[in-house]
Amino acid sequence: MNESAVKKPVSVKKAILRVLLYFVVLDVCVITLYPYFAMLCTALKSRAEIFAVEATVLPVHALWSNFIDIWSRAPMGRYFLNSVLIAGGSTLIAMLCGIPAAYALARMKFKGQTAFLGFVIVSQMFAPVVLLIGIYKVMMTMGLTDSIWGLIFINAAFNQAFTVWLLRGTFMGISAEMEQAATIDGCNRVQAMLRVLLPVAAPGIVTTLIFIFINAWNEYTVALCLISTDTYKPLTVGINVFNGYNIIEWQYLFAASIFAIIPVVILFMMIEKNLVSGLASGGVKG
Repeated sequence: MNESAVKKPVSVKKAILRVLLYFVVLDVCVITLYPYFAMLCTALKSRAEIFAVEATVLPVHALWSNFIDIWSRAPMGRYFLNSVLIAGGSTLIAMLCGIPAAYALARMKFKGQTAFLGFVIVSQMFAPVVLLIGIYKVMMTMGLTDSIWGLIFINAAFNQAFTVWLLRGTFMGISAEMEQAATIDGCNRVQAMLRVLLPVAAPGIVTTLIFIFINAWNEYTVALCLISTDTYKPLTVGINVFNGYNIIEWQYLFAASIFAIIPVVILFMMIEKNLVSGLASGGVKG
């Protein structure tokens, strides 16, 4: 009697907590996803329906043709290609520079290492908008304003600290004995890193790579200030063509925005499988 009386309140308490947890998760999902739902609904409306006096959330007559019209009203293909070049180029540069730096910080001891790591962390605290004036002057001196290469270098620089910090943790989680065994087999340090360390650290590298690509893809402020020629605008800036001085074509603006977030959604779906293993990847000693 006593045991059943004790177990029953405990089970009821767990059930209540689980229901409350479900409600919290549901609320968070609704709050998070509703802006995208409203964006999709607006992208399917006509201009008259958007500015109607009695506006509704759901479109009365869905115009899927809006997603086709944006290609004829703006050079969306060029904007998309520019974003791919900028995000891909900055990711490549950040990884090429970040992997050796992270390896050195994880495996080598040198004077000033702690101070350097502190500098890496502090550099993450500065948003690009804070340094915008200095960035513009540097790019103007180098002749890289209104240039895709300028955006590639800037995005690579701002993602460099994140790359080094995350990959350093990944490399430190891998047993150094694996590289020592490769050295005994005749590999030098570089060969041991390329043939042994990098394959084991692949989940962490992929995770870092996708994060850098997404950050570079979503960058807006610096690109808006540096790029004035329509030919070199990335997708995040180019869709402002639907934001005119006299009128905002909301249906086309939201349709283009949905098109812009599709690659990010796909990459997040890819990173979901490797996220935990990438952030906590390591080797087994012995």
